Amino acid sequence: MGQMYRLDAATSPLRQLWPAVLDGIDRAVAGGWTTIAALALGLAAGWWLYVPLHELGHALGCLAAGGTVTRLEIAPEYGAVWLARWLPFVAVGSDYAGQLTGFDTGGRDGVYLATVLAPYLLTLFPGIPVLLRCAQRTGLAASAGFGASLPWALAPLLSLSGDYYEAGSILASRAGAILTDRGESAIATWRSDDLFRLVAELAGRGALDGVNCAGIAAGALLGTLLALATLWLATALFQRVARAARP
Repeated sequence: MGQMYRLDAATSPLRQLWPAVLDGIDRAVAGGWTTIAALALGLAAGWWLYVPLHELGHALGCLAAGGTVTRLEIAPEYGAVWLARWLPFVAVGSDYAGQLTGFDTGGRDGVYLATVLAPYLLTLFPGIPVLLRCAQRTGLAASAGFGASLPWALAPLLSLSGDYYEAGSILASRAGAILTDRGESAIATWRSDDLFRLVAELAGRGALDGVNCAGIAAGALLGTLLALATLWLATALFQRVARAARP
């Protein structure tokens, strides 16, 4: 195993994050089968907990920003039956692990962005802080905690073609409506919560012309920048808190 990760408040936040991820994996592997199993079990448990909280984050973000929610689909294996008893907008079953399919932003892009990005507050806390802390430690508990933190901390990267493309496409399509001859049709065409499905649908209709390709590419680029900004902010906040906590 190489040099172990240590928190360094002077290091760029993103340069702090990647070595921590690799070192957390290295420590688990170096500990043998028990710590590898702890990491794997932690990852499974972390994913199972994260998915419904992520989907609820979309709904709560919409409501908090002034929108309305009528249907949130969650797969039954993620506790949808139990959640549906308490939340009338939860429906059991989804084509994905979960998806907010019934919501109204009132035509306001700010509400739409809040709806899409609200779940990633879980990356700011507890995701990145737990990952960075557990990456500094060895043992079963540290490996399990590190594994559990991975979906919470790295969710922005897992969602580059989903939520973060959608967020980027909100910005790109609004600009496209002003700057291109597509007008409001750019908003209807470029916005999606599934980049690959969008491209396949447009290709099937023969609608992947230069303007649409440029608009989709702009949405993907903006989404990637937003995802990296989320990770940067989460790590920078942790650095600041850790620095303030030092005697």
